[in-house]
Amino acid sequence: MAGPQHDDSSLVGPTSPGAEGSGRVGGETYSGRGGGRRTSALGGRMRSLCSPARSCCHRFCGVDYNPDYEMLEYDYGYDETARGAEKQPLPRIRERGEYYVDSYNGEPWGCGFGTNEEAGIWMNSGDQAGTIMAALVWLLMLYSAATVTLLTITEGIDPILGMIYCTLCAMSLACHAKTSLTDPGSVPRAAVPQESQRRDSSSHSMCGQCQTFKPPMSHHCRICNRCVSRMDHHCPWMNNCVGAGNLKHFLLFLVYTWTCAAYSLALFGWNYFFCADEDCTFHVIVVHLVRVMTVLCIGAFLFTSSMLMNVTYGLMTGIGTIDRLKKKATNTMSQSDEEPIPLKDVFGVAGYHTWPFPVDPVFEDYDRVMGYSTPQRLVREQQIMERKRPNSAPEIMPAPTVELPNCVNDFLPV
Repeated sequence: MAGPQHDDSSLVGPTSPGAEGSGRVGGETYSGRGGGRRTSALGGRMRSLCSPARSCCHRFCGVDYNPDYEMLEYDYGYDETARGAEKQPLPRIRERGEYYVDSYNGEPWGCGFGTNEEAGIWMNSGDQAGTIMAALVWLLMLYSAATVTLLTITEGIDPILGMIYCTLCAMSLACHAKTSLTDPGSVPRAAVPQESQRRDSSSHSMCGQCQTFKPPMSHHCRICNRCVSRMDHHCPWMNNCVGAGNLKHFLLFLVYTWTCAAYSLALFGWNYFFCADEDCTFHVIVVHLVRVMTVLCIGAFLFTSSMLMNVTYGLMTGIGTIDRLKKKATNTMSQSDEEPIPLKDVFGVAGYHTWPFPVDPVFEDYDRVMGYSTPQRLVREQQIMERKRPNSAPEIMPAPTVELPNCVNDFLPV
């Protein structure tokens, strides 16, 4: 229901009176490239509406929302003129503090590839070195899978062991593809501060490159040419940035790659040190492939171990790689006041059964995770709260802006 491709749903968060005539505080629609989430105040009532068996299953799987109950159930593409005088019923009114699943999708539906807002499929094609490194990951993983397959064919290892390794390789490559082709959390041009940010601060950061609002903990990537929410770093092996939108897939890739390396090293080590039977002898041709694979697995094991420790440290401290390097350069690490990042802001609230798979997370509060909101969704929510007919393209009067001279842009933070 919520995913970085072009899903029709999104979770947005609790309705309550807000600035700019909006009707909400936090939470955001999921419009094609992100996640969202649901209720806070009505959690107990909603669970009571479910059957006991379903409620038990939800508790066991860690599912913290009910899409059947929270779906907005409003078709923005409904054509009343083509269906006579019948009008589409308005969505039910949400109570204050309740999240809901927004059915509006404002993302482009074209098949264009790129990192701009008009591109339908996120893909960084401007970095040739990153493209080569990302392709090299696939080549090495396929090489290792082919080597283990040959070991299985030549009866060097048990077929079950080979099947397990190939499954881990497939999951690793799926997570790699998902990380590379998922919007890491790019900030749209229409982004505005959340109501809590406007209430707590009188000034907000602005990106000198994008000329848009710059959410906290976001950075401008000169390779992707976009500001990325909660950006950790730009990974050339992924050929993409790692941010709030694809951190789950990146973490899963590291876990599966680390598991593949550790599994193969344990397999080869057992065969070399503890197995003295003739059945454990590898084919003479496969032996050379195994030697090369052993070297690759040692390098992959060390690299993924360091990256896993880096990501874990970032989750525990709430400080990304870029921010940590900046704080160390200015000797301000001791002054950090960031909060740890909860796992629900990485894996979502769709249930524990979705954690091991590269499926898009359903965030508890999309606005809070990404650090911004959009006026278009806020206006749609206001129309719903006022029992007006929601408009898929609400008219928003733009505020007068002043173009900054280039000499000023050079001094703005990036």
